[in-house]
Amino acid sequence: MRVLVIEDYEPIRTAVAQGLSEAAFAVDTAANGTDGLWYAQSNDYDVILLDLMLPDVDGLKILRQLRSSGSQSRILILTAKDAVEDRIEGLNSGADDYVLKPFVFEELLARVQVLVRRRYDFSDPVIRVSDLVIDTAAQTVERGGRSIELTKREYSLLVFLAMREGQVVSRTEIWENLYEFDSDAHSNVVDVYIRYLRKKLEHPDMPKLIHTRRGFGYVLSLEGADA
Repeated sequence: MRVLVIEDYEPIRTAVAQGLSEAAFAVDTAANGTDGLWYAQSNDYDVILLDLMLPDVDGLKILRQLRSSGSQSRILILTAKDAVEDRIEGLNSGADDYVLKPFVFEELLARVQVLVRRRYDFSDPVIRVSDLVIDTAAQTVERGGRSIELTKREYSLLVFLAMREGQVVSRTEIWENLYEFDSDAHSNVVDVYIRYLRKKLEHPDMPKLIHTRRGFGYVLSLEGADA
């Protein structure tokens, strides 16, 4: 899952980006509104964390511009402005949620996770595909009642596929959602992590879940053979 943090105050920007990265998100950051708007319009983010009081462009102006251009990203406002009128204006301008500074990171993370699920129409934090169970709140994975330990990147890939169960996703789509904008990861890294996941999730006595669609990408589904 991919998140953009637009925040001019470096300590908050760094701390939030680090926390989200540790929670298995791919995170891009911008220190001003001009760069933030460029990132937001150049990439498809699941969630955008937007500070209202930016040094160059008003956060509300960015918010309105993104909504007027059709952005489907979930947008969470970060601000010290706690007046009810400010919250109403932000929400009426297209924000999906509103968090006041200072905040506890764990609450912010929970709100981001909710917004991601909302974007993909998941009301339950637990995703089930056959005997595969992914608890996105606890960030745990089980298959057939057996706990499976995944790395941060493996977990991100699995959640990305599970939220699109039955849909073929290209290597490019996967790569863009697993890595930051300026990542130097090679394109074949997607195939490498697919192999890692298969090794941990699939055994000879279990149905395959991750299928290859040659020339197109991968699909997570109980049905269908590789083609």
